[in-house]
Amino acid sequence: MHPRITLPTALLLTVPPLLWAGNAVVGRMVHAWMPPMTLNLVRWSIALVILLPLAGWVLRPGSGLWASWRRFALLGLLGVGLYNSLQYLALQSSTPINVTLVASSMPVWMLLVGALFFSARVTRKQVIGAVLSIAGVLLVLSRGEWRQLLAMHLVPGDLFMIAATISWSFYSWLLTHPKEPKDIRGNWTAFLLAQIVFGVMWSGVFTAGEWAVSDPHVVWSWPLAAALLYIAVGPAIIAYRCWGAGVQRAGPTIAGFFSNLTPLFAAMMSSAFLGEMPHLYHAAAFALIVGGIVFSSRH
Repeated sequence: MHPRITLPTALLLTVPPLLWAGNAVVGRMVHAWMPPMTLNLVRWSIALVILLPLAGWVLRPGSGLWASWRRFALLGLLGVGLYNSLQYLALQSSTPINVTLVASSMPVWMLLVGALFFSARVTRKQVIGAVLSIAGVLLVLSRGEWRQLLAMHLVPGDLFMIAATISWSFYSWLLTHPKEPKDIRGNWTAFLLAQIVFGVMWSGVFTAGEWAVSDPHVVWSWPLAAALLYIAVGPAIIAYRCWGAGVQRAGPTIAGFFSNLTPLFAAMMSSAFLGEMPHLYHAAAFALIVGGIVFSSRH
């Protein structure tokens, strides 16, 4: 029996890319108010406090968290620590549209990481799809002028976002090999909190390094507080829950297409809140990326 897309399921799968696009836009809006590593640490610390009343038992002695601490430490490093820190670092010099478009190449990196490190089989269709998607990423990086590829005119944010997508690819492949203890398996709040506990520790290390090697500053204000609350509750907790529920209903293949709504939402939000108008090459890059993903996913 094939999964069917109903209106409630479609809404569930539309909420995460909308919130993730908002995360990119908000990260760009506050980049002058709080340094990126600090922003990530504060964001996930707030999420941790919110989840404690729901799954605080995970931290008790004897919980499966401590028996599997190495796995959760690695998931926390790749998902909470590296991916999110690199994304906020990318937004220091790149735009939300570019960041989310580069992130749309995620399936390509998942294909490469799976083949190189997890013995995953690669088909010809997947290779052709990967080429199309990479062409879309190169179009973004060249700002729509292919001649610029010869000079490789890149902003640091583009490279940071590519590193972030590679980190998330390793994270996603590790999730396909579930080794969670019985008391955490199937409990999304416990599973997320177990990762956040270690993710906050990693983020604390990155933040300490940020403050040691640079001269960062924080400009506290009510808009910053509202932004922190949004990125802690929306993209971190609500999006995670909606995505999990949507995938259970529709399956990961169909759900994957919804994630590519993120750059479209980011383009609309950037135009509305940041005055950063999308260009024609953004639309062409998005078409290439989605085309590659659709082609590689066809049976």
